[in-house]
Amino acid sequence: MADSMAVPHSKSVKMKGFKTYGEKIKVAIIGCGWIAESHVDCYRKMPDVEIIALADLIPGKAKAFNQKYGLNANCYLSHTELLANEQPEIVSVCTYNMTHAECSIAAMRAGAHVLCEKPMCVTLEEAVEMTRVSHETGKKLSIGFQPRMDNNFKKIKEIVQSGDLGKVYYVQTGGGRPHGIPTPFGTTFIDDDTAGIGAVGDIGCYSLDLVLSALGYPKPVTVSGFTSDYFGKNPEYYPRHPEYADIFSVDDFAAAFIRFENGLVIDFRIAWAMNLDTPGDTIFMGTKASLRVPSTECWNGSLNKRLRLIKVSNRTGLKTVKKFRKLRSGGDVFFRKVRGFIEAVRENKPCSAPPEEIIYNQAIIDGIVRSAKLGHEVEIVIPDID
Repeated sequence: MADSMAVPHSKSVKMKGFKTYGEKIKVAIIGCGWIAESHVDCYRKMPDVEIIALADLIPGKAKAFNQKYGLNANCYLSHTELLANEQPEIVSVCTYNMTHAECSIAAMRAGAHVLCEKPMCVTLEEAVEMTRVSHETGKKLSIGFQPRMDNNFKKIKEIVQSGDLGKVYYVQTGGGRPHGIPTPFGTTFIDDDTAGIGAVGDIGCYSLDLVLSALGYPKPVTVSGFTSDYFGKNPEYYPRHPEYADIFSVDDFAAAFIRFENGLVIDFRIAWAMNLDTPGDTIFMGTKASLRVPSTECWNGSLNKRLRLIKVSNRTGLKTVKKFRKLRSGGDVFFRKVRGFIEAVRENKPCSAPPEEIIYNQAIIDGIVRSAKLGHEVEIVIPDID
């Protein structure tokens, strides 16, 4: 399941700057919901890609999707049926969270490389198995973190890794929407049977990836987490569908204090709904300087304010502030994510969001959920993959 903030259909994209290949690569899409539309929009702009198959559990949905986009794909009611009858080289997994692992693992075992929408999955155990199968089969697995393609994302990583901040010892991150429980998409995002996790996985994984990627994905060791569902369980939140309150069975807010093996701590919070405009900017605090990243609802695009590097003189106490110019995103980040995966497969290059990194992201989310249920801090243990 992709993030519940609408991803616009890809605009006209020129292949300039991207390599094209003579022979068409065969692609299948599992899950024909709204995020699959963004995938098919991208694939249709690539002259060297052929969509050969679609699958969706809802009878008639794959066929309707096939018709809507003028595809000549074979349609199936399940990923198992599709994989038994087709031989795609790449599979886009666009299903709900609870089946990300199942579908990705089956596709890799069937011989396909997988581009799986985020969050990676629901539990750490699933993430471990997905990563192991990728290693065992030699098939590439990339998770759908298109914000990594954004120039501002890259600039933040460049600043943090430049050494200008010194040792980063504390990070505050997160985001949230004052009113944004994703029921316009039906109940898939809010029902535990399909989503498994709520805001913490839907948009929280973006905020975590922003800082973890900039920091080189350090290894988490403990987490103390909190989740709540005060808004999601309130029938008054859904004037037209008060019954959604009974269906709501995930989190609409999450917070955590995460410790890492290098001594770093992260103070994290994320919300689908709150009586607040923002829970605060993202802040990297370092021994030489600190970086302030303007707050966003979730990290899913460009910044509307400047990045600021702040330094206070130990000797005089004077503060200096360096403001970085705002950057354009650098093009359609969703298209660049999908095309980047095609090129990674074609040329056997690293993926933009490999499981070896994102497994740490999923381990933290898993830890937050476990800690919240137990009411105390929990240890994060990530087993050896190989």
